[in-house]
Amino acid sequence: MQELTPANEGQPPEARERLRFSLDRPLHGAIARLTMGVSPAALIQAYTDWTQHLLFSPDKQIELAEAAAHNWMHFLEYCPKALIDPDCEACVELAANDKRFVGDAWHRWPFNAISQGFLLTQQWWHRATTDVRGVSAHHEDIASFIARQILDVVSPANFLLTNPEVLEITFRQAGMNLVRGAINFWEDQRRLVEGRKPFGADAFQVGRDVAVTPGKVVARNRLMELIQYAPVTDSVYREPVLIVPAWIMKYYILDLSPVNSLVKYLVDHGHTVFVLSWKNPTGEDRDLGMDDYRRLGMMAALEVVSVIVPGRPTHAVGYCLGGTLLAIVAAAMVRDGDQRLGSLTLLAAQTDFTEAGELMLFIDEAQVSFLEDMMAEQGYLDTRQMAGAFQILRSNDLIWSTMVRSYLKGERPPMFDLMAWNADATRMPARMHSEYLRRLFLNNELATRHFEVDGRPVSLRDIRVPVFAVSTISDHVAPWRSVYKIQALTDADVTFVLSNGGHNAGIVNPPGRPNRKHQIATHAESEKYVAPDDWVQNAFHHEGSWWPCWQKWLSKHSSADRVPPPGLGDSSKGYAPLCDAPGTYVLLP
Repeated sequence: MQELTPANEGQPPEARERLRFSLDRPLHGAIARLTMGVSPAALIQAYTDWTQHLLFSPDKQIELAEAAAHNWMHFLEYCPKALIDPDCEACVELAANDKRFVGDAWHRWPFNAISQGFLLTQQWWHRATTDVRGVSAHHEDIASFIARQILDVVSPANFLLTNPEVLEITFRQAGMNLVRGAINFWEDQRRLVEGRKPFGADAFQVGRDVAVTPGKVVARNRLMELIQYAPVTDSVYREPVLIVPAWIMKYYILDLSPVNSLVKYLVDHGHTVFVLSWKNPTGEDRDLGMDDYRRLGMMAALEVVSVIVPGRPTHAVGYCLGGTLLAIVAAAMVRDGDQRLGSLTLLAAQTDFTEAGELMLFIDEAQVSFLEDMMAEQGYLDTRQMAGAFQILRSNDLIWSTMVRSYLKGERPPMFDLMAWNADATRMPARMHSEYLRRLFLNNELATRHFEVDGRPVSLRDIRVPVFAVSTISDHVAPWRSVYKIQALTDADVTFVLSNGGHNAGIVNPPGRPNRKHQIATHAESEKYVAPDDWVQNAFHHEGSWWPCWQKWLSKHSSADRVPPPGLGDSSKGYAPLCDAPGTYVLLP
């Protein structure tokens, strides 16, 4: 009898490897396009873990049955009371950040009963998906999150007949709001299909309305352009400022309109400012990794700054992922005896990823492998795939409330510079994004001193220069308690700021705006560690923006005497200005 052998036996290992991946990755890539990059396997694992443990937890089942009966009886008692007295005590109080049912119309019958019934259901499902003995913390978070997302879809605020505010507008306008809403819907769909920016974003053109601070591009390589901004004061601080934005965003979030440009604020206060403008990668850049962003980005920019402003330490600033890169670079520079940095400023930047917030819902081995297969096909992570994940984290604010306003109320939310910037999204190279997720989020190599630069690990403990770390209360991307961990990871004096606002609005925080506030305190290297909750209780409260506090901190750590401003670039040393700011890379689609 003839023995059967595998079809790929006898082929070289490389050929067998190609054959092994000839079906998996295309299949996963096709699925990913339908699921916006979310791995079905990761969701199934979480759901299976939760359902199996719930099935074999009779105590939890009894608890849920009792809770359902209690909620039902409470609701039946509430309904007749609410019919007679709309201001009677509610069954469930709205969460502070839930704005769906706060209007006066929601306090009238039957909409008060409808909203309370929904909130009781939401409360019960939260109890059902949490505290199930034996379920892993990660799977519990996913199960609870998915249940909340499904409930948010069917919220009574999202439908014409169960939203009293929409009904009032419809009756008052004889349905014209729905006509305008339909027009808005088809306009948005057309723009989405054509790959155009959202309605109103065209009013904020880069170089005309935003990113207008005067300057020159003084260096360029395949990954970044370096912009030096023109001085407006007769003298400047000796130490230059180098800003490293995240490459997940276009740099001009820090140079929006003149009234809220952080770059302009620094220039107006006598600082020589340089900013990296990252190139938006394409499929040809699939092999760019974290080390390329370090060498061709941060280190290449620092080399140029050191030539144009020689002999002076640099105040380095990193925003989000750019701040994480800056921390890596700073630790490696100290290890190698490079003393060109005078201080570090980390804006909403994490260095320890053990408590990275709800973004971790999308990061586990199954999810990362799925993303890698998807990126292998196209060479990058697409803008819509990234934007979708961030929007889901705040679906009520960023998806459903916007749809209700645009399509049911027939109103166009006003477009402003920060919103227009947010629509100008970027891509992520496949290799870099894979390394970022695995080395930082999954393995937490930087905080555990396993992250290698040039073949040797780096330690944040080596950083001795002063650190100014800014976090924001409502940050879903870099939660403030995660950002706070920098105090325990370095042997430096750390000034920590907790500002109101979110990941973007809390950083773009110019003076003079109403309802701005922050807390600030400095932790000396010699002092004992202070837990984050204790820090909140004792840190100074300030009304207004944190920008003036930071500018004072920068001046404190700069030379007392100011000098004439340096020229833009240095032609004699090979860094002649190439073009005007904002440069060319920021304009690439």
